[in-house]
Amino acid sequence: MLTLAFSPSGQEPLYQQLYHHIRDEIQAGRLAAGERLPSKRQLARQLKLSVVTIEGAYSQLVTEGYLESRDRKGYFVLPVRWERTTPSPQAAPDIPPLPEERGRFRYDFATSGSDAESFPFATWAKLSREVLSSRDQALLSAAHPQGVPELREAIAHHLYQFRGILVSPEQIIVGAGSEFLSTLLVQLLGPQGGYALEDPGYRKIARIFSASGAQVIPIPLDAHGLRADRLAESGARIVHITPSHHFPLGTVMPVSRRRELLEWAGEREDRYLIEDDYDSEFRFTGRPIPALQGLDRAEKVIYLNTFAKSLAPSLRIGYMVLPPSLLRRYRQELLFYSSTVPSFEQYTLALFMERGHMERHIARTRNRYQQRLAALRQAVRETGLDRFCTLSGGESGLHLLMTVRSPLSQDELTRRAAEAGIRLYPLASYYLCEPHKRAASTFVMGYGKLTETDLQDAFQSLAKIWSF
Repeated sequence: MLTLAFSPSGQEPLYQQLYHHIRDEIQAGRLAAGERLPSKRQLARQLKLSVVTIEGAYSQLVTEGYLESRDRKGYFVLPVRWERTTPSPQAAPDIPPLPEERGRFRYDFATSGSDAESFPFATWAKLSREVLSSRDQALLSAAHPQGVPELREAIAHHLYQFRGILVSPEQIIVGAGSEFLSTLLVQLLGPQGGYALEDPGYRKIARIFSASGAQVIPIPLDAHGLRADRLAESGARIVHITPSHHFPLGTVMPVSRRRELLEWAGEREDRYLIEDDYDSEFRFTGRPIPALQGLDRAEKVIYLNTFAKSLAPSLRIGYMVLPPSLLRRYRQELLFYSSTVPSFEQYTLALFMERGHMERHIARTRNRYQQRLAALRQAVRETGLDRFCTLSGGESGLHLLMTVRSPLSQDELTRRAAEAGIRLYPLASYYLCEPHKRAASTFVMGYGKLTETDLQDAFQSLAKIWSF
């Protein structure tokens, strides 16, 4: 039984290889209870191993109850009851499937989608090869905790060119998406005092703040966005907002309301506004909406954005811009965190932006999404859905609202769509508190990853199943 082959170059130390072999022999019953094993010196000679190696294996087996060491007599196998059974599929624990495993839809109007065909694969591959050949040493070194300098410089230039935001690259922190950065912000700002959120809004951010120990305070909206009067009454000290294109209503916050929020933040030293500028690149009518950060003179706005909409959600690269006062605190308290984005992706994205590819890509995709939006509107008209469906909020971004005037309930409309392979997202599901009456039978329609043909087919199906 103890004639076995060892792998000196294996991943396991020799004593562990011996331990596993003897344990398996005992569990299989090939070493019977009460059987005496060779002495340490005898087995060492037999296997051509050191006595220390044998002692290590025997000691582990004694500790786990497989062997008994008897003074001056040696090592003996202890009785071990071991039943080998084949687990039955029916006996497996009832673990709920992951969301993406719960069902497949032919047409999914999720707001998180983007057009895969628009991604500049050829350019990205070329730049990736260049990074591999020119940055070989840098790729093997740890990146700066705030992100590689080249990418932060490219982002600072991009913000000035496209959003009119003048910041130093030193103020920028690159991270693995807005979710990670939001968690980091709770650590930086502290969980106490209450975090106000738009209601309706991005429900995942509420879960992130809550999981980080912060009290979430929903604030209702009016025609101009988050209500400043209700914010003042809430007792919150941090507020997360999407002022340039509210998610999901599409509201653009006017400058008067923005100034109200800045005044609110300026009343106390520990108040801050988190501006989530998630889809500012895609505005189809009029001039781009200036960022709230550009109005800030008191270092009260934290700017947050990602490349999920402009490039791809899977890229998992986001960034935030901290005001100088918070940057000093971040470097004192949180600079120990390593960069969460691989250097390879950071250098590649930096080149992509520095050489103008980002600007051209955004221009192309903006036109493509505008055509897709036009195709959606046309599909609603051609299928006759416009007789009882109203579209709104499609001036920018990659989603709009569709309100259905129907004797069918919202649940019934959603169920019929699902049975036809169409996944819809009721506006009511975006509320943290009781949904507003305008949410009844209103759906948030993301069209980023649906082709013109998909849209035509999906709305033809909806016209059939919603006929009444």
